[in-house]
Amino acid sequence: MIGKRAALLLAPFALLLWRPQLASAEIIERVVAVVNDEAILLSDLRRRAAPFLEQAIAGAASDLDRSGRIKSLYRQLLEQLVDEELVEQEARSMQITVGSPEVDQAIDNVRQQNSLDEEQFWQAVEGQGFNRQQYRADVRKQLLRLKVINQRVRSRVQITENAIRETYDERARKARRSQRFHAAHIFEPLPETASATDVAAALSRARALRAKLNAENFDSHAESQGGDLGWLDQGDLSSVLEEELVKLTAGEISPPVRSPAGVHILLLKERAASDTKLPTYEEARGAIHRELLDKAMRRQEELFMTGLRREAVVERRE
Repeated sequence: MIGKRAALLLAPFALLLWRPQLASAEIIERVVAVVNDEAILLSDLRRRAAPFLEQAIAGAASDLDRSGRIKSLYRQLLEQLVDEELVEQEARSMQITVGSPEVDQAIDNVRQQNSLDEEQFWQAVEGQGFNRQQYRADVRKQLLRLKVINQRVRSRVQITENAIRETYDERARKARRSQRFHAAHIFEPLPETASATDVAAALSRARALRAKLNAENFDSHAESQGGDLGWLDQGDLSSVLEEELVKLTAGEISPPVRSPAGVHILLLKERAASDTKLPTYEEARGAIHRELLDKAMRRQEELFMTGLRREAVVERRE
């Protein structure tokens, strides 16, 4: 399957790698789709399909299977061409263009990222069956789409500090769950049938006790109302207690926590060393921001393209 976003080293190829043999004259050109009065030609579709045909028909069990695979590939790639034409039309209405220097810069960036000199780079492109002109045209289309998307939807995407922090905290909790904990608790049991009044009273007593606790005197209180829980793995405690425990640092005491069995106050004594060092929020913030931004932009791009398709008049011709 071919994703919506082709890599920069995947560009249209001028010659068809495989073409079914016809008993009579072959159709050289025809219109395969019309997008708001703009035609997409069979030759356009064949050029787009050429790099993928060999892989698509590999292992085909019969001529019928081969033909079906090619038809499926063409149908998928035709949708890409329709989307590209919609973006081209939107770019014209917005007076957005992509100049040759921008294409040159994008190509140079790809070349440097692959640690290739210019000759090696173009040899790699041509080795994949692409010529320079078509490769540049493909890069231009990608840049044009990025410009249109950025101008139309970028203002809708706001990544808040709170969203970044929530993502970091969730990942930290998951990382900590994979560790082991040495914990103790002070516990006041409550029956399942405890009334709201009984629960409120137990929580009130626990809050009063929590105000007096520290790491040094915790064990003395726990001797009569709980005790040492030993080393714990994920799943050893109920989820509500585990969620509270993973928030703690060594020596820290939790607020009172209500579980199905009663009311707990937790002390994290030790956390087993992890092979993977958890980055600080400051260290992780930039990467998380970029990740959330990319995800939000992809979502907005999907909505934007859905809107263009809905408003367009598109006729597909088999």
